[in-house]
Amino acid sequence: MKRREFILIPAKALGGAMLYSLVGGVISADAEDMVKVPLRFFTEEEAKIIQAAAARIIPTDECGPGATEAGVVIYIDRQLASGYGTDQYRYTKGPWVEADETIFGYQGKDTPQDTYRTGISLLGKEFAGLSPEEQDQCLQKMERTRFFEMLREHCVEGMMCDPVHKGNKNMVGWKLIGYPGPQLSYISDLEAYYGKPYRVAPQSLSQILGHDVKPVEDEENPIL
Repeated sequence: MKRREFILIPAKALGGAMLYSLVGGVISADAEDMVKVPLRFFTEEEAKIIQAAAARIIPTDECGPGATEAGVVIYIDRQLASGYGTDQYRYTKGPWVEADETIFGYQGKDTPQDTYRTGISLLGKEFAGLSPEEQDQCLQKMERTRFFEMLREHCVEGMMCDPVHKGNKNMVGWKLIGYPGPQLSYISDLEAYYGKPYRVAPQSLSQILGHDVKPVEDEENPIL
């Protein structure tokens, strides 16, 4: 039986705190404050590599939180473990040809899972331990690969998605850009904010609806 792989996260993160840590990289938290969150696709080592890469694509800096605080690696792990990761919704038979993806879409053989495993092997096991400058150099060499394009897209998605998809932890991405969440109507705010900047705390879909929402990646038979 395969050993389960986990990410260690401070217990408070499950209730909305921003910071969490991968196994082997605990950030100033006592052991009893840590909880194990199981990975669905990545191994612990792979998760560390993707976490480090995502942190260079959307870094934490003077402008605000980045991919680490948003939990992007967890979002990517959940997506790759779903039907999307195995190309459940794409025709995958040959012939596989080079084509203009802007017109024909991706025509290759590799699934998103395959693409990530190839990309992780190219980054190398030591990637997470490299300096930020060395990590940037590695990523720059891969800028035109399918892996980098997919990783970059997933970083943006994980930073700005609804938290139901396990990214955008504590809605840090929405707070960063001032997005209020998927509001169904703004009529009640028209008078209060007329002629003023619209600055409100964001709300997730679950908060707006008043009940938990099950994301499509957790559904056994999602309806397309």
